[in-house]
Amino acid sequence: MVRKFRKANSIIKLKRFVYLISPKYINNLFFKNLNEVLSSKKVKYFQIRLKNKSKKSVIKEAKKIQKITKKYKVKLIINDSIEIASKVNADGCHLGQKDDPIAQAKKILKKKLLGVTCHNSKRLCKDAVRFNADYVAFGSFFKSKSKPYAIKANISILRWAKKNVKKKIVAIGGINSGNYKKLINAGANYIAISSYIWNNPKFKPKDAISKFI
Repeated sequence: MVRKFRKANSIIKLKRFVYLISPKYINNLFFKNLNEVLSSKKVKYFQIRLKNKSKKSVIKEAKKIQKITKKYKVKLIINDSIEIASKVNADGCHLGQKDDPIAQAKKILKKKLLGVTCHNSKRLCKDAVRFNADYVAFGSFFKSKSKPYAIKANISILRWAKKNVKKKIVAIGGINSGNYKKLINAGANYIAISSYIWNNPKFKPKDAISKFI
């Protein structure tokens, strides 16, 4: 989605370029914050990533979140679980390399979105493309509080993907307002952020999202 507004007799286009990932834990304040963040119109996808919750708990939270994502026309993505994505009728599912096989996931999800983590690997990216993933995700590009032991990725992989892959490209890992432009300039269509929004010691979530222009 693109918003347009006039400034000095010219039209400036603002694209949704943020792939927002949930915090590790969800409290009552989260829903208010999510409303405020999504109202910025900068978020294209919202991924629910709750590693330490039961399927029942994730489904319950997902249904609450879904009301908000629909309100702002944001795509709801479920991390890791095709089953949960199907049960809540989410817009898609994101799989890591240790999750369900891509081919099986695409067969179950059908026309729903499928994203795949490719770390820093051209081979994994080619596999994801071969099985018709809708987007490929590379990272971690910077030190990440959410994934402190994640595989390190080089920005050159984004340049390669932009040139060779006809899929949307997501950059992941330690992204903040000071480093995200490097990734977009290198070829990322979307930047995945989490800690900078939800666990920022300086800014509230609505102020943190405003730093991405």
